Amino acid sequence: MTTTLNRAPFADAWLRDLWAPRLADLARTEGTVPGRPVPAADVYRDGEDLVARLDLPGVNPVEDVTVEVEGRKLVVRGERKDQRPEESEGRRISEVRFGAFRRVVTLPKAVDGDAVHASYDAGVLTVTVAGVFAGTTPQRIEVTSA
Repeated sequence: MTTTLNRAPFADAWLRDLWAPRLADLARTEGTVPGRPVPAADVYRDGEDLVARLDLPGVNPVEDVTVEVEGRKLVVRGERKDQRPEESEGRRISEVRFGAFRRVVTLPKAVDGDAVHASYDAGVLTVTVAGVFAGTTPQRIEVTSA
């Protein structure tokens, strides 16, 4: 006896939505193609600086990664290349995504390129934008009654 289980189309969408990260929780992914890799990002404030950490294991940061400032946008783009030979035999399971990626982080104000420092260590690209939050502290304004 053979049993075949069929999932309803709504179940596929529900499962995909359950496990897929919410775009609102991530830095924007402008210009990306659906199905292309998007590196995980951790963006936070450190005093007056903005720090963006992107997971880029297996990427050559000198040749395959570009960090740019475009007005109020910090743009990190690059490519993770598949360097395995195509003539491998047998079955292969690959959960690693290869291809071009682009991440955009909106800054509170425009900065000069000299304020940006990027370093790569142990598969993590850390980009620091110095002083981008300087002068952005809210100031309390006294309200008077007439």
